[in-house]
Amino acid sequence: MINSYGMSDVGLVRNSNEDSYILDPEKGLFVVADGMGGAQAGETASRIAVETLSAEIHRAGNATPETLVHAVELANENIRGAAERNPAHAGMGTTVVAVLVQLPKAYIASVGDSRGYLWTHRELFCVTSDDTWVNQVGRGLGLSDEQLRKHPYRNVLTRAVGAEDRIEVKAQEIELLPGDLLLLCSDGLHSVTGEDALLEILEKPGSLQQKCEQLIAAALARGAPDNITTILVEHVGDAEAPLEDGAP
Repeated sequence: MINSYGMSDVGLVRNSNEDSYILDPEKGLFVVADGMGGAQAGETASRIAVETLSAEIHRAGNATPETLVHAVELANENIRGAAERNPAHAGMGTTVVAVLVQLPKAYIASVGDSRGYLWTHRELFCVTSDDTWVNQVGRGLGLSDEQLRKHPYRNVLTRAVGAEDRIEVKAQEIELLPGDLLLLCSDGLHSVTGEDALLEILEKPGSLQQKCEQLIAAALARGAPDNITTILVEHVGDAEAPLEDGAP
């Protein structure tokens, strides 16, 4: 009933990939994390996040939406603990967008500016809200989209997993219909391509692997200044269908 595929690319500017992701169709868990911090700390933070979420969902057995939120909160504790043990990783953190699929529902938890989108009825909807200065402050100041794109604070996060002792995890549920697609991605995709390009690619016929490749290629064609990670999750209905393997 669920097909999924994921890909990640270092991009054209960065020397290393600080994004991490996981696909676990058996548990219905899909996660993208975009790490930040020097001395490979970002890579460490994002890896801790996806590993913590996976371990908690498996430990819970029958996971619930509350399990998902708790897992993100535990990832926050684990990242802060790791930073305390290694001064070189002080201040590291990561964004997280995580989906727990329990058809016909999908439960979404997010912190930061990695996004979740729903493609349904040939329309694309962003179902998460960025924890950024632009989204939470800049728009309230009445700045235009063009001004926000060039603002010196345009990349400033207001929340990240690992940044503070306690974090606020935004959570919601949506209904998935047969044929719907969920897109999870780091800002290395959505901030570079724009949503019109995402919609154009998702509308094209092709496998999830082909769509992921096209999404990555779209960011690369626009200079790809950041790491790029994308996961696609498709509700294929009641018929048996082989799962696409795009795990890292």
